[in-house]
Amino acid sequence: MAAIVGNDSSVKGRVILRHRLVTRLTHWGWAIALFFLLLSGLQIFNAHPTLYIGQQSGFEFANDILSIKTLRAADGGIEGVTTIFGTDIDTTGILGVSGPEEARAYRAFPAWATLPSYQDLATGRVIHFFFAWVFALVFLFWLVAGIVNGHIRRDILPTGAELRAVPASIADHLRLRFHHDGRYNVLQKLSYGGVLLVVFPLVILTGLTMSPGMNTAWPFLLDLFGGRQTARTIHFFCMAALVLFFVVHIVMVLAAGPLNELRSIITGRYRTEGAEGDHS
Repeated sequence: MAAIVGNDSSVKGRVILRHRLVTRLTHWGWAIALFFLLLSGLQIFNAHPTLYIGQQSGFEFANDILSIKTLRAADGGIEGVTTIFGTDIDTTGILGVSGPEEARAYRAFPAWATLPSYQDLATGRVIHFFFAWVFALVFLFWLVAGIVNGHIRRDILPTGAELRAVPASIADHLRLRFHHDGRYNVLQKLSYGGVLLVVFPLVILTGLTMSPGMNTAWPFLLDLFGGRQTARTIHFFCMAALVLFFVVHIVMVLAAGPLNELRSIITGRYRTEGAEGDHS
């Protein structure tokens, strides 16, 4: 619940406390964890750069939906090929084959996108598992705090009236018209709700499904996600969705006023556009 912490002229608006300490801490905790999870996850993916649907995988199965590989071209050269649902796409220079001509790297994702930058599955797994637990614990902390303090009900779940205003909100965003009243608009609620209440739980649960130890403890996860290979595929596309969300999120922050937005997520203080920021 936003609270007024300062006052200024009606032109400049009021300074309110937009983000609670819990929200700010978990935001940066997730940002750090997801950075390491993404880069170490691509390191792990490089060890077997193919995604499947189903319980099993192997030469006798034809259930792959995405693969990144290195092939010899007709002219004798080496090219990177990404196959999506049976369609081959030449991705030489980006995926499969990358780096300068004199120092080509033959791997799914290039060195700059993985942690470590060189191929080291063991180290990648150690980093990934550590930050996976950091991520999960931060999420659990946010979830409990959000239920107790009403943050989820108040700031994440949209009301019926807000849902009916979705077309108008989309039109405002397309015209780069933002209402700086300190509250989340309906598109923010839908995007944050989708990420926090759908994608984050899916990332955690599919990650657990890929663990043999968790398969023994919670075998129902394999049935829930259609097998370990399907869980791995869902896990990968959840990561892709989070990268897309991050890009859109940064674009919206820049468009809405980066200094005001950044200050609000660091200190909690946010300057509204006028008297309409006076709400509780």
